[in-house]
Amino acid sequence: DVVFSKGGFVCLPVGVAAHLLRIPIVIHDSDAHPGLTSRILSRWAVKIATGAPLKHYSYPKSKSKYIGVPVAANVSPFTQAAQRKTKKELGFSEHEPLVVITGGGLGAASINGAVTKIMPDLLSFTSVALIAGEAHVDEIKAILTSHKNLQIHGYLASDAMHKMLGAADIVVSRAGATTLLELAALAKPSIIVPNIHLTGGHQVKNAAVYQQAKAVIILEDAQLAAEPLSLVDAINATLLNKATMQRLSKNIHGFAKPDAAKDMAHIVLEAAK
Repeated sequence: DVVFSKGGFVCLPVGVAAHLLRIPIVIHDSDAHPGLTSRILSRWAVKIATGAPLKHYSYPKSKSKYIGVPVAANVSPFTQAAQRKTKKELGFSEHEPLVVITGGGLGAASINGAVTKIMPDLLSFTSVALIAGEAHVDEIKAILTSHKNLQIHGYLASDAMHKMLGAADIVVSRAGATTLLELAALAKPSIIVPNIHLTGGHQVKNAAVYQQAKAVIILEDAQLAAEPLSLVDAINATLLNKATMQRLSKNIHGFAKPDAAKDMAHIVLEAAK
């Protein structure tokens, strides 16, 4: 009755077949940079949903709707009491600020490399959870000395990851669309290091959307590699400035779309009619 495309390359032949068979096509584009498949299928789509505000897309406004990216229903801001309790449950001091550093599901070598060099500096004023990626975790653990305020994980399943992010005072992350929307849902002050090497530079464009809204702090991979201490400075300066923490939390939460899954379902069902 409907073909729903998320824009991967395999969606193109399916979308073309749907067009030839007069089956309605619905697109959802998570990234602020539309991929080639979505750009091609958009000419035939009956409705297009986007993960970022419509001004960042060239899609026809008449059939486009900004809905955000669906995230788990239990991803929402933590109260201060819940944050302290969760820190304690995870094995961190509830009185120390917690920085969660993640390069995504596979980890990020550039972030891991910089963090291993500056970990003693970070641990002088924060607790740290490093989600290093399964392929990197053993190497990182061999380099870093164990510390009561340091946890190194290869990977965390979604519920555990949401718990870890909720406990954080600051998150250091890549700029994947879903990750950004999860941080928005949690109202989490964040330092974003976009991956410049991904096709179409979509992480750079995702990060720019949030930077324009003064919702995140951006640190480039090149700067991180040349000056690893720039991350220490950024984290420390942010933690020490209550106004900056509040601004980042408020502005990133402005991107939260708790009804995104429901809105997407309504769009698909309307297309079926």
